[in-house]
Amino acid sequence: MAASVEKSALHVPSLEEFCQVLRDGLKSNFAEVQVSVVDCPDLTQAPYTFAAAGLCGNPRIADVGGVPHLIPLPQTDKIYNLNNIAEEVELPSAFILGAGAASFKAVGVNAELMPNVFTKGDGKPEVNHSYSAKIDPVTGGCVLEKYGEKYNSCDFALLANLYISEGRPGKVVEVRSCRRTGPSNFVTCMREALGKHFGAKPVGVGGTFLIQKGKAKIHVMPDFSPCPLNSDEDLNNWLKFFDMNSPLICQSVFVSRDLGFDLRVEHTHCFSHHGEGGHYHYDTTPDVVEYIGYFLPAEYLYRIDRPKKT
Repeated sequence: MAASVEKSALHVPSLEEFCQVLRDGLKSNFAEVQVSVVDCPDLTQAPYTFAAAGLCGNPRIADVGGVPHLIPLPQTDKIYNLNNIAEEVELPSAFILGAGAASFKAVGVNAELMPNVFTKGDGKPEVNHSYSAKIDPVTGGCVLEKYGEKYNSCDFALLANLYISEGRPGKVVEVRSCRRTGPSNFVTCMREALGKHFGAKPVGVGGTFLIQKGKAKIHVMPDFSPCPLNSDEDLNNWLKFFDMNSPLICQSVFVSRDLGFDLRVEHTHCFSHHGEGGHYHYDTTPDVVEYIGYFLPAEYLYRIDRPKKT
């Protein structure tokens, strides 16, 4: 059965206005802030090693499935495919990045997914540079894997928040923030600034950022819990939390407000080239942390297979 797809236009501010709003918001939370319109760096190069060079070209975001597919007990029939998602958001042969759950059918256990794929089209196969992070059942440590390479799968399970574009070079907004002075994490600070400024006009954003210095609190989901997770306490006792080292390459999707689609308003996963990765919460070394990110506002939101229960 095909998944339900709901579509809504988003408010797309000019890049100059977008810059100003992010700058003003971040200044309340970081000691040093620089926000400007720049040419997108080549994201196929280190440290990003992405499946496409840029973030530009018909940008859109997709919120697929949701947490109700995971808790209290996992719905193991909820398997999706990134090539199909590209079709469902009306952008076949697209660059997709974001945060989701890996296919437990591919990995063998539940795991975090850092999807990074240029989907198949025009007679070309997909390019899959996705990573995944799982828990080692023996050591309890994080195992970061090149998901695309090892499992050769564009599937994901349960839920994902995705930024989707043509993957072209072009103008993006560069955000630099150093030394956190306030309580909000980097993404929450930007999201709340957009919500405050644009109010009822929903703004959706996707992109990537580096945590260049410092450490961050990251969780990795272990294998599915045999017991129902009925509370936040159950959930937090089940998740495995780590203090992970920079540099971390993060993939983020956020919206300034829910449009009545039961959206996850922010979701960020990260990977590294030193074996660490997972779901980003916040930096744990505010005095030294340094962020640099590249973002674009999306034109459309697609809500795919919205769970019946919230």
